[in-house]
Amino acid sequence: MNKSLKIVSRITLIIFFTFSLIVNAQSDEDVLKTVYKTSLTNGKSYEWLDYLSNTIGGRLSGSTNAELAVQYTKVELEKLGLDKVWLQPVMVPKWVRGEKEMAYIEANGTINKVNICALGGSVATPNGGVKAQVIEVDTYKDLEALGEEKIKGKIVFINRALQPELINTFQAYGGCSSERYAGAAEAAKYGAVGTIVRSLSSRQDDYPHTGSMSYGDLPVEQRIPSAAISTNDAVKLSEALKKNKNLEFYFEMSCQQFDDVESYNVIGELTGSEFPNEYIVVGGHLDSWDLGDGAHDDGAGVVQSMDVLRLLKESGVTPKRSIRVVLFMNEENGLRGGRKYAEVAKAKNEKHVFALESDAGGFTPRGFSFDCSDVMFSKIEAWRPLFKPYLIHYFEKGGSGADIGPLKSDDIVLAGLRPDSQRYFDHHHAANDTFEHVNKRELELGAATMTALVFLMDKYGTETITNTKEIKD
Repeated sequence: MNKSLKIVSRITLIIFFTFSLIVNAQSDEDVLKTVYKTSLTNGKSYEWLDYLSNTIGGRLSGSTNAELAVQYTKVELEKLGLDKVWLQPVMVPKWVRGEKEMAYIEANGTINKVNICALGGSVATPNGGVKAQVIEVDTYKDLEALGEEKIKGKIVFINRALQPELINTFQAYGGCSSERYAGAAEAAKYGAVGTIVRSLSSRQDDYPHTGSMSYGDLPVEQRIPSAAISTNDAVKLSEALKKNKNLEFYFEMSCQQFDDVESYNVIGELTGSEFPNEYIVVGGHLDSWDLGDGAHDDGAGVVQSMDVLRLLKESGVTPKRSIRVVLFMNEENGLRGGRKYAEVAKAKNEKHVFALESDAGGFTPRGFSFDCSDVMFSKIEAWRPLFKPYLIHYFEKGGSGADIGPLKSDDIVLAGLRPDSQRYFDHHHAANDTFEHVNKRELELGAATMTALVFLMDKYGTETITNTKEIKD
């Protein structure tokens, strides 16, 4: 190295260490201000999401698009200058939707087309489709009272709507998701030839919403096709049945299940300066359903998680603990990525102290839910005043996220980013889950909010969190 290069290198090192000392001397409020300002003025999450959504598109596990997303995000993480970036192999299911589904109601010689989509994991209809009379129920639990005599040879229509009076729309969704997941398996036991399930959406529209379903241990030859119907058409079918209980419903689907294929979790790491063997994870799931481009579910969580590591670096934060971004594969129809990550972490005896997941859309962040002890939660609540200037007030005990769930133990704090949920199920698993419905500023606020929590967890640890006065001082 010549003399001039040595001088430049020394100057660069001096600037870097000076900047780090300034950051370390800053109050927590100042660091959060820097993080939010950097995200809102120089964010990358929206740019990354644009590519994932509009260049790659829907990323169903096992698909070509899912593998393109793996390669794209790996390259983008490598550009950030992280200490490590790697792919973690995981076997995932490969289910293909096939040709666009077709359905109609036939009554008194009149045919009315309706909007349906196959539920993920469903078998196809026989060639030529399925046509039969319909029996409507509120939940699959109603089937037992009806019995085989009234169900055999018919299509079961499960018309359970999300409860509109519930402010937490995830609670409303959770109250109905079992109908989608287990409805076909239960109906098949009574001789039904198919199931049609009302879409789990909080809005009346013409979009059918797909999602995962399971036949449990039902033999393959007894499995029946299952589809979601749009909320508008669910109302239409229900009203038609009131007028004519003998009407017939026709639907045709060509979906197919293939053998499992290899895919990957994408992982990037900033290695800790003091406790490199203590790990903090931030992540979302890279796969999506195939009807839209997966912008809210969960492209938003993916790019926000990626930006957490970038924002820490841009803000001059040198983490004490090793911070990993994990882009999980196969949350939607198997959770294979989350389970594989936890399996490998356990096999390596890695100590994970905190994990944060974003999988509730790219809407305005409201706060977090935490899965931890009461003592731990009382300590975390001391940080609430730091988030108040950003209108982040929601700190509650509760769930965290599906992909980080397998990491759960007594030694780890789990958390989930909680954006405003009122519009999430308008788009969830439907063709209108697209980039145009994500607001740039809301997305960037979410990335900053996640970064702020990761910064605090890393700085104070999960065993030595101090009170608010000490934080401010």
